[in-house]
Amino acid sequence: MKIYLNGKLVDKNQALVSVFDHGLLYGDGVFEGIRSYDCLVFKLKEHIDRLYASAQAIVLAMPMNKEAMMKAVIQTLKVNKLRDAYIRVVVTRGEGDLGLDPRKCKQPTVFIITDKIVLYPQELYEKGLAIVTVATRRNIPEALSPQIKSLNYLNNILAKIEAINSNTEEALMMSADGYVAECTGDNIFIVKDGTVATPPKAVGVLGGITRDAALVLSKKMGLETKEVLMTRYDVVNADEVFLTGTAAEIIPVVKIDGRSIGKGKPGKFTQNLIKEFRKITRIEGERYDL
Repeated sequence: MKIYLNGKLVDKNQALVSVFDHGLLYGDGVFEGIRSYDCLVFKLKEHIDRLYASAQAIVLAMPMNKEAMMKAVIQTLKVNKLRDAYIRVVVTRGEGDLGLDPRKCKQPTVFIITDKIVLYPQELYEKGLAIVTVATRRNIPEALSPQIKSLNYLNNILAKIEAINSNTEEALMMSADGYVAECTGDNIFIVKDGTVATPPKAVGVLGGITRDAALVLSKKMGLETKEVLMTRYDVVNADEVFLTGTAAEIIPVVKIDGRSIGKGKPGKFTQNLIKEFRKITRIEGERYDL
């Protein structure tokens, strides 16, 4: 496996980052998770735009322009001969000292990993996922904007640990005010009476690329869509529930906190949405040849 590291493609065991890198010491950096399907990088431009927006928000000067970054992603996929892959693009503040001062970091670190990922077994896409509401609350937007995909994911990891301890695969996180926010790595949607709803970004959720795609597809499929504050009561009484994310794609939820959703199996709309989403992953993005 070759890793893109600061302009060079190096072997995995040579892809080394300094222990003084502020991405490691303080989580000071940004990242994107992207997917490629049959030699097409799904919504590459949208992901790179979001990466640069995250960098702008934390005053991180990117060492290359967007076009060069997209070329680096394609280059890394091609050298590893990957048709279908998960892509992780990471930009850190760079090597500094043990202090917080970002001015001590003279050059950002950029690395790109292309590999396979299986977030959930296929069986869960067919039978549905059980999730649990956890005590760990989502970070408040006033402290750290959820639109920044930073390298500090401890909030999400603590919630994931609670899910694991409850023998479930995923955790539903609430906002500080007690509204439904998102899961540890996915956005959440409910279907109720012909309407598809998801929490608004202002409540403390990431504006996911797959989230946006699901909203667009839902409208095309004839359902009303809305972003609205919702409580756990709204979720457990939904007709259908599903999660969206780059790694997870679209996955149905059939049980929350021991309560069955709808008929306790993936709903018809969610099943159709999964099919429609899988179609666009083959046509919307940047194509490359091996």
